[in-house]
Amino acid sequence: MMVDAGGCAEQGKNIMTAAKHVNNRVRYAKKTIKKNNRSSSCKKMRREVVFPRVPEVLQQLFVSCREIFKGPANVPPASDVGKLCNILDKMKAEDVGLSKSLHFFKARGAVKGTPRVTYTTIYQCDEFSLCIFFLPEMAVIPLHNHPGMTVFSKLLLGTMHIKSYDWVDPGDTNDTIPCSQLRLARLKANDVYTAPCDTSVLYPTSGGNIHEFTAITPCAVLDVIGPPYSKEDGRDCSYYKDFPRMDHADGERRGVSEEEGEGYGWLEEIEVPDGAEMDRIEYLGPQIIQSPLFSFINIL
Repeated sequence: MMVDAGGCAEQGKNIMTAAKHVNNRVRYAKKTIKKNNRSSSCKKMRREVVFPRVPEVLQQLFVSCREIFKGPANVPPASDVGKLCNILDKMKAEDVGLSKSLHFFKARGAVKGTPRVTYTTIYQCDEFSLCIFFLPEMAVIPLHNHPGMTVFSKLLLGTMHIKSYDWVDPGDTNDTIPCSQLRLARLKANDVYTAPCDTSVLYPTSGGNIHEFTAITPCAVLDVIGPPYSKEDGRDCSYYKDFPRMDHADGERRGVSEEEGEGYGWLEEIEVPDGAEMDRIEYLGPQIIQSPLFSFINIL
């Protein structure tokens, strides 16, 4: 299924410049920048150079991520976390070629079957990835974890309910605990967020590493993930079912009092839920500049 999320599903070639919104879809137009060669030996020569034009904040995000994320087992220090949050807090939907006027974000009403989540990748390497997730109204990204990852989430458009947990005993790993066994988790968040709002950050063992997204209205979320998922490197995604504030079916309270139960939940690892499957589409928004010559290019 191809979702018209900001025109990301449109096929196009030679995308060189900023996005223009026409008829609720994202279009791209080429712009030629002319520069004079001012060297004494080439005074009469003129050269046309085509440069991508990119929102400054998007380029800043990419450059900062490249500097900050150092690979597995590396959690960014507080100063770097603050730097990325400051950049993301300034980001708008238009910086990645989206607008709330697009048809996808105006759609309302019942959807036949389970709404599908769509995602697109702006950039990915071994150290980090920049992705956008598009959730139709009532779509859900099921409760899942981020092993060994630091993740920055910026809600660009829409209203979303987020529930997240952290393990009470983060020293236990999924490798040592049977999938059928419950693990105690501390409820980190259980709130509704509406764009624009502050960037949220989760860490390998804190900040709500296990979370679930439910779209109240159509949403777009930009995620900065470092490092990305990798089954080969032990960073596979696991899914969970939660039993908040209630005894498990076996009738045992398992060490949590009635009062404590308000802020805790039992999590059970489950097989990949049917609703976890997503559709991937090509990113056709403003393109980041990876060239080391970036310092010579004018950024919008």
